[in-house]
Amino acid sequence: MIEARRLHILRAVADHRTVTAAAAALYLTPSAVSQQLAALEQETGHRLVDRSARGARLTPAGEILLGHANAVLAQLERAEAELAAYGSGEAGTVTVAAFATGIGLVVAPAIAALAGTSPGIRVRVRDAEGDESLLMVLDRQVDVAVAVEYRGAPAEDDDRLTRVPLYAEPFDVVLPPGHALGGGERVVLADLARDAWIGQSAGNPCHDVTVLACEYAGFAPLFEHVSDDFRAVVALAAAGAGVALVPRSALRGMDLRDVGIRPVEGVVPTRRVFAAVRRGAEDHPLIRPVLAALRTEAAPSAGTGTL
Repeated sequence: MIEARRLHILRAVADHRTVTAAAAALYLTPSAVSQQLAALEQETGHRLVDRSARGARLTPAGEILLGHANAVLAQLERAEAELAAYGSGEAGTVTVAAFATGIGLVVAPAIAALAGTSPGIRVRVRDAEGDESLLMVLDRQVDVAVAVEYRGAPAEDDDRLTRVPLYAEPFDVVLPPGHALGGGERVVLADLARDAWIGQSAGNPCHDVTVLACEYAGFAPLFEHVSDDFRAVVALAAAGAGVALVPRSALRGMDLRDVGIRPVEGVVPTRRVFAAVRRGAEDHPLIRPVLAALRTEAAPSAGTGTL
């Protein structure tokens, strides 16, 4: 008989690509993960994981089992949801991982709304970039992720996750004082090809948006400065260090007197934000109201192009 706990470990190894990283995500020791994998291989009679200096990769047999593991784990989530509904499930804690501006734009307002509609639900928030939060959901570190589309993100039909679209927002150009393009109403990105750029670290979804937008405009941005803090990005631009693309909501509440903020002419760089839960958990009586509140608070921003 295959133990569901070992299927979860197999999926963590597939997601994190190393036994050590999977163990850290699951709060286990690497030796414990190795022991569970060995037991799972004995249960199935197949070698499931190939290990090398470059990491761990599932064998063809492991990939077959992973597909079934995703279905089994999703069904277990549904079972938990139905049992929680049977027991009323009106009180409990839901942990949400979200990036900073997502917290301000939708998570915090959703918490305020839930205080009136579902007072028994306590929401805990963890700050995490959009590319981190999805793995946190899959590793059961959190219940809900507020994440951003990025290169390498799980597809919409990924059988491990259920996704709920929230909103899309444009990126605006941040120009240093006295920039030659500061007098126009909009900026053509190709005109910034020779400028120094301020960007986010590789792996940050906003980095991907900037790179793809510039590639579409026909050039690769020269990143002179890197920061994942948008206040720091604006401060660097104000100091004349370069130009940047910043999500419009991240500019709210900042002192922008020393920089120029201009929308992009033509194809506008956009980040698309969604909530995600483990497949089968979307109907849990604690999670369902949280998803509904996030969707409601995001509605004024969804698809408008302005925030």
